[in-house]
Amino acid sequence: MPTRRTLLAGAAATAVAAVARAQTPDTATRLENVAATDANTITVERRDDIVLIGLNRPGIFNRLDPPTRVKLAEAMYRYEHDATLRAAILFGHGDHFSRGIDVDASQAALIAGQRTLPSSGNVVDPLGNSLPHRTKPLIVVVHGHTWNLGHELYLAGDVRIAAANTEFGQDENTHGRFPGGGATVRFVREAGWGNAMRYMLTGDHWSAEESYRIGVTQQIAPTPAAALEAAVAVARKVAACAPLSIKATLASARQVIDPVEADALSKLGAQYAALYRTEDFVEGRRAEAEGRPPKYTGK
Repeated sequence: MPTRRTLLAGAAATAVAAVARAQTPDTATRLENVAATDANTITVERRDDIVLIGLNRPGIFNRLDPPTRVKLAEAMYRYEHDATLRAAILFGHGDHFSRGIDVDASQAALIAGQRTLPSSGNVVDPLGNSLPHRTKPLIVVVHGHTWNLGHELYLAGDVRIAAANTEFGQDENTHGRFPGGGATVRFVREAGWGNAMRYMLTGDHWSAEESYRIGVTQQIAPTPAAALEAAVAVARKVAACAPLSIKATLASARQVIDPVEADALSKLGAQYAALYRTEDFVEGRRAEAEGRPPKYTGK
């Protein structure tokens, strides 16, 4: 079985190859993998008045474990409270944006009912499911596998850009879980009931073109490097606007959305954790490990 070091080395080699194919040196360096350690599973790079925040666990497809989610929330807090930063970009290092939650690392805490983020402190929930909410703009750019929690981070962005190779998924129901990070609220809002349920209830994956068709994605770029370059261009345009006007625009738009969605979003954590204590969840994990279709019983 390959070691974690071997996996990271392989991911780094793949990322370097991706850099060689990138269109511009400036953008290419942002896609280059930084070897993930406990200290830098989230990268932060400032470019004048915009900030690039990167998911950096490519050895396991940028799955988010609890410490990484806290680090991401801390990065969002620093962005929120730095008056000199006017726009942020969230992206993923390596070949994929994110396959979602790191179930192995998160399972025990979820079963015990423990919160991923502290109830107070220097954090801003990147999903926007708990207070305090972000008041400044976030552009999310994705490529490769963008599944489950990865897609829910995408949905939480204000502007969304996808590389043409993006494969979206919200397939928790096939694993005895459910979309507990906000897709049951935001995916329905953005894509419409039928389009959202088409994918959440079946577990089927969909393309960047389909995401654009149903209104979730605002722009498709031909390559991951081009997608990130496009996100930087949008961020610079946002940053050039009056910051108080940008905040007022977001606040005004959320006066309708936030009150309607607040109750549903606040209940997601408990609903999601409850499914981890079911027999179907255990069966889903066992079937996945054994490479066979699960046999669910509704218990």
